[in-house]
Amino acid sequence: MADSDMDVTTPEPLMEDGGFFNTFDIVVLSIIAGFAIYWIMFRKKVQEIPEFKTLTIPTGRRPLTVGLPGKSGLAQPGNRTPAPVGNLHSGAPTIQETSFIEKMKKTGRNVVVFYGSQTGTAEDFSSRLAKDAQRYGMKGMAADPEEYNMSELSRLTEIDNSIAIFCMATYGEGDPTDNAQDFYDWLQEGNVELEGVSFTVFALGNKTYEHFNSMGKYVDKRLEELGAKRIFDLGLGDDDANLEDDFVSWREQFWPAVCEHFGVDATGEDFSVRQYELVVHTDINMNKVFTGEFGRLKSFETQKAPFDSKNPFLAPVIANRKLNKGGSRHLMHLELDITGSKISYEAGDHVAVYPTNDVAIVNQIGQVLGVDLDTVISLNNLDEESNKKHPFPCPTTYRTALTHYLDITQPPRTNVLYEMAPYASDPKEQENMRKMASSTPEGKALYQSWVLESRRGILAVLQDLPSLHPPIDHLCELLPRLQARYYSIASSSKVHPNSIHICAVVVEYETSTSRVNRGVATTWLKNKVVTDNGHKSTVPMYVRKSQFRLPYKTGNPVIMIGPGTGIAPFMGFIQEQACYKQQGRDMGETVLYYGCRHRNEDFLYQEELEQFEKAGVLTQLNVAFSRDQEHKVYVQHLLKNNKEHLWKLINTESAHIYVCGDARNMARDVQNALYEIAEEMGGMARTQSVDYVKKLMNKGRYMQDVWS
Repeated sequence: MADSDMDVTTPEPLMEDGGFFNTFDIVVLSIIAGFAIYWIMFRKKVQEIPEFKTLTIPTGRRPLTVGLPGKSGLAQPGNRTPAPVGNLHSGAPTIQETSFIEKMKKTGRNVVVFYGSQTGTAEDFSSRLAKDAQRYGMKGMAADPEEYNMSELSRLTEIDNSIAIFCMATYGEGDPTDNAQDFYDWLQEGNVELEGVSFTVFALGNKTYEHFNSMGKYVDKRLEELGAKRIFDLGLGDDDANLEDDFVSWREQFWPAVCEHFGVDATGEDFSVRQYELVVHTDINMNKVFTGEFGRLKSFETQKAPFDSKNPFLAPVIANRKLNKGGSRHLMHLELDITGSKISYEAGDHVAVYPTNDVAIVNQIGQVLGVDLDTVISLNNLDEESNKKHPFPCPTTYRTALTHYLDITQPPRTNVLYEMAPYASDPKEQENMRKMASSTPEGKALYQSWVLESRRGILAVLQDLPSLHPPIDHLCELLPRLQARYYSIASSSKVHPNSIHICAVVVEYETSTSRVNRGVATTWLKNKVVTDNGHKSTVPMYVRKSQFRLPYKTGNPVIMIGPGTGIAPFMGFIQEQACYKQQGRDMGETVLYYGCRHRNEDFLYQEELEQFEKAGVLTQLNVAFSRDQEHKVYVQHLLKNNKEHLWKLINTESAHIYVCGDARNMARDVQNALYEIAEEMGGMARTQSVDYVKKLMNKGRYMQDVWS
């Protein structure tokens, strides 16, 4: 715009005593600036907090992040920036990227499988269903709802004999997974007509938890409300039992129902379909080869904020010590340096770390298959229209893929056995592999005993089936991605702004085949010494926000219950309470119920906790030593011993209750103990006490950070 077009003049600043602004102006401007900062930074965040808890859906048990090894429970999707329209990972949006309908028309597809996946299991299931379609004369595509304009679902009727399948995992407090959050928000708006759209849903969850499969149930219910036609019953997968079995059984019944619905011959030809083709690079610039990065090439060499799941921060390890004083287990405390990363966190958040597989296992796989692991390869998607060009960052080496990108320790799923079976030269071994991949009772029992109960990873399978020699590229195509592990942060940023603390127990056990299995992440973390041959040890990590938070009002009492490594988030809480106390705030009681096996062996953070109690930060430190006496004593026993005090804090003083640890036993026992306290101290019947505790949960006064 030319100067002549500008009719707004800028006044000269007021001068007083040589300054530009007088005192009154400074005050006014400060107020305006403060209000503007509040409007930009906070108002938007409040609007973006997921409100999944308000759903009226069938209740079950608290959901688990499906397929997540180790700690899986309650990390909440944090405040999100609304996703841009289009493919989030491939630049500027185009019609091609955002319209799954146009893509289906262009490529002749009539089956679309959307997945809500946090750890890769639902994504894996969706890929398997998309490949299945070809066996029944159809053509499918797996799709991430975050990458498409889901309002186009109403246009699915433009494609003959079309169906939308939804593989939806439940996460956190009954929440959608991160990539399904926008889809969930869209469903809630309820201003779309889906008349004539055919759909089905397979839900992934865990019956150990409060809201079993609530996301899948909601999608199933809501699509029907919007006019879509359900052509097969909702599938409920339970990771607490056998999720793979649940999926295979549902899938075997689903496809015949689809064929009947569309009048298609349900022959289901028995053949394997490769999704990727192998390219071996014999002459390539090694600077263009991925060496463990997850997104941008060389991102570990030139780190750039912001840091997230696609771009983790390499945090130096500044402390790694053993916490327990005795016993056969190894419980550890690690500290990660986040100085200069611009990473922020709050007490109660989770830290995600990306581990690497054991070098010895990787080398043994290479030896068994007789391959050069340092061969540089790419696996390129045969479907040129797919947004997923490779199963993992390519080009890379087999060694890097097996070390950084692929899960080589978890028992292989049935589809891996099915695809590998033709490579077994022994007819009996091939027959058993096919049987384990089937939905017959005999096959399910064999898979349960030989694979799951024996905890055979892919190396053990290859070793125990000596005639099995699959091409390593096909194996790499089939193995699931190695996932980040989540740990409750054991520190407060108000006390430790430049470091994140982790408390974990190293997983190690002997299987029925006399093999020693070790936890991928905890074994890797245990070996992270502060300096390694003069170099700092680093851990790729990022922070996942949580709603596991101290009460807004510091005057509310806090009751924390966490045996073993469940103490982790409470160390952050206690540090924060100490900070508030030092500031002179009005503080409610801070009570901890902690459990361990022996006082002299695994009383974690004993000195720190006792010091907090001495300083009056912890008003009560109640510790249950389960094995120091003839009869085992657990935290729930201590709760009932202190029922009068607890009831006063909860019922009269509006205490907030926090539980962290094992979901299957401890969390359930604690909840039952609270039922009993409410019955005895509040004069309630069991139905009333259950309702009372549920109301505490709904109000955010009873929160759990638990895993199975």
